Amino acid sequence: MKKKIRLLIQLQHCDNRMKEISKRKEAGPLKIKKAEDNLRNAEREIEEESGRLDTLKKERRKIEQEVQELDGKIEKSGVKLSQIKSNKEYTAALKEIDDLKKAKFITEDKIIAMMEKIAQLDQGVAEHNSRLKELQAEAEKSKQQIMKEIAILDKELAALEKKRQVFTKEMDADILKKYLFLRERRNGLAISAVVTGVCQTCHLGIPPQKFNELIRGNNLMTCPHCNRIIYWGEDEDFQEAETML
Repeated sequence: MKKKIRLLIQLQHCDNRMKEISKRKEAGPLKIKKAEDNLRNAEREIEEESGRLDTLKKERRKIEQEVQELDGKIEKSGVKLSQIKSNKEYTAALKEIDDLKKAKFITEDKIIAMMEKIAQLDQGVAEHNSRLKELQAEAEKSKQQIMKEIAILDKELAALEKKRQVFTKEMDADILKKYLFLRERRNGLAISAVVTGVCQTCHLGIPPQKFNELIRGNNLMTCPHCNRIIYWGEDEDFQEAETML
């Protein structure tokens, strides 16, 4: 019976390790996806900033055109002023030139404000482009590292699968069937050590008479509380089996 329990312990540890490796493998693609999402977000931010920058530059060119048009009007009004003879028309022409100059001043202030915004956006786009290159390099490095880790995990999984096949072939069919049944219904844990009379999975005490029977190790026993297969965890042979993988 001791040999059968040792096989069960080794099979359980083998399955535990395979489950752990599978979870680590699943985490790899998620990390890659997260890095790719960060890249897409950075690219979208740059695209939005670049769009705002282009819009501002177009608006600045439009306003600069308005300034040129105002200069033309001021120049024409100046020529017109030299040809006016009546005081009333002269006063009106002076007011027109003054209004045009005020409009030009206000428009030039707008250009200055827009140039400051454009300079800020230019700097922001440059900084984000630099950060994007860093993210791209980090993502590629991370992806290569994750792919290497997955390759290593695949090899370890293949080795464990071979060991598992050996354990299941050596195990009695009825015991294996019971193990698989319990493993499926007990969150992957079909067997549990009992230490100082306490099941190490459900953490409830084993009745003294049953615990004494467990120590003798003549029969395959189950926990009266969680129904898992149990073994005496203080047995040196079983402790050795726990560390053999």
